[in-house]
Amino acid sequence: MTQKQFHTAIKELKKLKLGMFNKDFLLTWERSDEEIKAVVLVAELFKEMHKAGISFRTFDAGLAISIFRDKSTRTRFSFASAVNALGLGLSELDEEKSQVAHGETVRETANMISFLTETIGIRDDMFLGEGNKYMREVGAAIQEGFERGVLHRRPSVVNLQCDIDHPTQALADLMQLRSHFGSLEDLRGKKIAMTWAYSPSYGKPLSVPQGIIGLMTRFGMNVSLAYPKGYDLIPDVVKVAKKNAGQREGSFAIVESMEEAFKDADVVYPKSWAPYQVMERRTELLNKNDKPGLVGLEKECLANNAKFKSWECDERKMKLTKKGEALYMHCLPADISGISCAQGEVSKNVFDKFRLATYAEAGFKPFVIASIIFLTRIENPVQMLQKLTKKRNHG
Repeated sequence: MTQKQFHTAIKELKKLKLGMFNKDFLLTWERSDEEIKAVVLVAELFKEMHKAGISFRTFDAGLAISIFRDKSTRTRFSFASAVNALGLGLSELDEEKSQVAHGETVRETANMISFLTETIGIRDDMFLGEGNKYMREVGAAIQEGFERGVLHRRPSVVNLQCDIDHPTQALADLMQLRSHFGSLEDLRGKKIAMTWAYSPSYGKPLSVPQGIIGLMTRFGMNVSLAYPKGYDLIPDVVKVAKKNAGQREGSFAIVESMEEAFKDADVVYPKSWAPYQVMERRTELLNKNDKPGLVGLEKECLANNAKFKSWECDERKMKLTKKGEALYMHCLPADISGISCAQGEVSKNVFDKFRLATYAEAGFKPFVIASIIFLTRIENPVQMLQKLTKKRNHG
């Protein structure tokens, strides 16, 4: 990164009106266009600084707490590497090993883990109607602790995936698109096909497709959402996508086949998810700890999934895209036919062609998370960035 590039980025950042300090980052559509652009801008700066061997260590002390209520590889390690690069220590809250297991309330736990904490990253995507709600409960508890003088500083809560949105993934995807097409402005008019794809498993969250339609419609893209009958997303999120498209010169359409969505697409994003109604039923069964009920629901859903094995991203469908050269995207891990399963979301040949591109896509996530933490914890981000580079130049 040259001095000229750095100063250009700082100049752009200065123009943006931000209100993220001491705030939580839970849904992309709750943040302004300028704030989204700031996250991308700072993430790109951090990425270039890291590439050039320049530290962006911002904190001399403090903790980052992670709470993972679901399995994770990319997001878990992205959060760990982001907070480490910023200078924070990492501690993971294992609820089974804490007093939460003995009935400690969310309000109490949130304050107890926050005394010298700068940020709390939470992944809670298993229970429809519960994950985002829990994050807001944590945020409300630490806000009260801060306002009442219990906490000297108010940690920010960062959504590392919930039942509604996966903002760090969607923003990493946005950065991949920006890198591929040249700029955020160049996304205008590009078609992205967000489609359901067959998987031999059930219960995959809705948050990735919802994150994509909720964010990409803000940048003038033509978003085509496709899924088999019955695999609907949360209606309120679909409303957000429609509203965004209406305000940004793009479009949003729901179509009935993967082929229709892929036609003339610049980007394809085939990803399995569980039907909205199934996730509602699953949440009820999980809350009741109804194991026989969960087994029965899984059998029912796998049988239903099996009706749509043709919903696979293969070479034939990729030829339907613009010039047959659309960018393939996936949050990973993908269900790869003949590799991770007998038949899945994407054929081996298609995935192999774009394998490194999907790795690069995932590689944006640590910088996105670092950027969100930075912007929610630093009151004057421009001044701090200048200080970081000045320290390096005089070091």
